[in-house]
Amino acid sequence: MSSERRSGYSDWRRYFFCRRECLETTWKFRLALTTVFATTLALWIPNVGRELVCEQPLRPSDAILIENFDPNYLVFERAGDLRRAGMASKLLVPTEAGSEPGQSSLVSAGFVGVLSRAARLPEPPQMIPVGEVEPISLNAAYQIRSALQREHVRSVIVVTPGFRSRRSLLIYSTVFAEAGIATSCVPVFGQTTPETWTRTWHGIQDVGEQFVKLQYYEWYVLPRRKHGAG
Repeated sequence: MSSERRSGYSDWRRYFFCRRECLETTWKFRLALTTVFATTLALWIPNVGRELVCEQPLRPSDAILIENFDPNYLVFERAGDLRRAGMASKLLVPTEAGSEPGQSSLVSAGFVGVLSRAARLPEPPQMIPVGEVEPISLNAAYQIRSALQREHVRSVIVVTPGFRSRRSLLIYSTVFAEAGIATSCVPVFGQTTPETWTRTWHGIQDVGEQFVKLQYYEWYVLPRRKHGAG
């Protein structure tokens, strides 16, 4: 085959085919990348639990707010310890609103009664009926703020489940500060702690859920609320 024919054949083939160079990573590079990723993940994951916990100096306040969105005996027990230690003179607890305005639902009030007796609280907490309106935590904070203002509360200690605590402090401090109410926070843990949460599926599920909710409120709900207010 002459050079002219070969040239003609090549010219014809270029309309249907092309030649492409391809670079592939070596196994050493892939191994190094995997090692770096695994090490970073191993160092970062334990910190996720700690990042969900509020960090706020505890100081004597007018009232103790017991978070009761997910009934938890340990939260009531810790609130009782703080009350007996003289950290606040009032115990307050949000409850699900009943059908009658200003009244708690019978079921929610019943849970509060049982948990209060089990935790041996010095006195029954005052219930704050809260209607569930999305976003629930933010709108609950507004309703609780109104109750605090009626009671002339100027400072409050929020006692809350540990992995929820940073989100709770973020929401309450933002909403309460607008009314001049100071907020501090006490996180409460059971067997699952920031050091042990990766050992059980329940701990992983709880931390994962609270991490997503924290991001939702921190980067969407609260900024959107500020823009709406403006």
